[in-house]
Amino acid sequence: MPAIPAARNTLRVLRYLASRSGPVRASTLARDLGLPRSSAYQLLAVMMDEGFLVHYPEVQAYGLSSLLSEMGTSSVRTERLGRLGVPLLERLVASVEVPVVAHLAVLSGSDVMYVARIQGFRAPTTVSRIGVRLPAHLTATGRSLLAGLSASQVTALYPHDRDLIVRAGAGPRTRAQLDRILERARSDGWADEDGEISADYASVGAAAHDSNGYPVAAVGLTFQSVAADEIARAALGRAVTKTAAGLTARLVGRS
Repeated sequence: MPAIPAARNTLRVLRYLASRSGPVRASTLARDLGLPRSSAYQLLAVMMDEGFLVHYPEVQAYGLSSLLSEMGTSSVRTERLGRLGVPLLERLVASVEVPVVAHLAVLSGSDVMYVARIQGFRAPTTVSRIGVRLPAHLTATGRSLLAGLSASQVTALYPHDRDLIVRAGAGPRTRAQLDRILERARSDGWADEDGEISADYASVGAAAHDSNGYPVAAVGLTFQSVAADEIARAALGRAVTKTAAGLTARLVGRS
């Protein structure tokens, strides 16, 4: 790995300040990161000039600016996910024997929103178009994302134990029923649904994660229910799991 101390120290400063609850004095930062004080001041000055840091003169301290959060806004994140994920979706569609539509989805509250879509040869027409939102608890992609959340996070998204929305007359109606579905998804490593969004259509999905292990997107395949038996669906589940793992590797910067 090439040694570029300035670049590495810049990233160390960003990570350090992101972990602190408030602004930090330059001397404290230099001490905690083991940097020469003069180098720390020079580095902070450059980062301020580039807009990544702000100075709090009243306490002679430094903190992160809003630039990083602006860089991570939803539109930027979804565009980045699409760029990273579309080549993987294209390979996925080409690798399976069943006519499928592949899609990439993210959580938006208790919905999933589709951010990328690849339609395979002779693939069925689906509702999973870019920008479309569907109830997360009814979709395979949504279930794979929910399965990666903590119990308290799921409860926050579904505060009422009963009367979950159903779309095609099927699907969990209580949080207890949803919990059982999510537990199976955790055990299998991928989620599925059959006829719960559209009659005669089924889907499988698996989640990709960021460097903190948080489920940030899900890869899904939709196909006609009669086109895949139980064995074929398990193979599709393994295929989306492998593709989701590939997207995770891209998100965290690993080969």
